[in-house]
Amino acid sequence: MFEKLKDKSLSPSQERFDTIIGRTTQIYGRLVLLDSVRIDGKVVGNIETTKDNKVTVAIGKTGEVSGDITAHRVMVAGKVEGNIYAAERVEFHKDSVVQGDISYGSIAVEHGARLLGLVIQNPISSAAANSTADAKSVIKKAQESSS
Repeated sequence: MFEKLKDKSLSPSQERFDTIIGRTTQIYGRLVLLDSVRIDGKVVGNIETTKDNKVTVAIGKTGEVSGDITAHRVMVAGKVEGNIYAAERVEFHKDSVVQGDISYGSIAVEHGARLLGLVIQNPISSAAANSTADAKSVIKKAQESSS
């Protein structure tokens, strides 16, 4: 009935990244993306995508983000200090560290990932699942009710 999960990991992604932020790169400011990005360096500032684009934000093992991330899909193997709003899917790989609230359509968490914050699934309706404003309002309501 229960299988050994310790050695299981998420299947490798077949994503195509048009932009790569290298390990030695540091960016300070807001990023507005039209295509998928992989971050192996450091970003201090919010990362945003347009609502209609199916953009993926991937944070590699050496990647660090200090700011909110809004995207269709978010994959984290490094560190995030900020809220994550993933319209479709969010993945947390082994040894990832996230300090912030998470709003998602579907979620995958590997053994060893560390999450500190609220974890809230987006509403089921397709119109609401694509709305970042709805995700932010759900998190705000949950924060208010926990106070």
